[in-house]
Amino acid sequence: MDNSGYADDSVYVGNAGKDAALDRGWLLGHFKDVTDPRHSEAVEIKWGVHPPGDERAQWVTGEERVALLVLISGRFRVELPGRSVLLAQQGDYVVWGRGVDHSWIAEEESVVLTVRWPSVPGYKVPA
Repeated sequence: MDNSGYADDSVYVGNAGKDAALDRGWLLGHFKDVTDPRHSEAVEIKWGVHPPGDERAQWVTGEERVALLVLISGRFRVELPGRSVLLAQQGDYVVWGRGVDHSWIAEEESVVLTVRWPSVPGYKVPA
């Protein structure tokens, strides 16, 4: 039985690749409707699928969250002040804390899982 997209008051069953495509990669966070089991002000989770050369439009500054970024596939570079971190093998990861500015670029087609906490508004790149 396929329960993709199934939701009730406290359970949601989905597919990261399909659901991520609907909301810029985000699976869980403050930005989901408060009636959705994926709504959280404690944590954000993103399934990021990035074509080669995809990069963040601008650096994140004034970071108030802690982040964990795990490489699922591809080659993905995270830029931090004074340091460039290349994630090249499945499972490579980087963690940075509050106050650490950052940006990123996909050197190859990449899939990354990002976990950030807490989930707070104010970091979306303007259109």
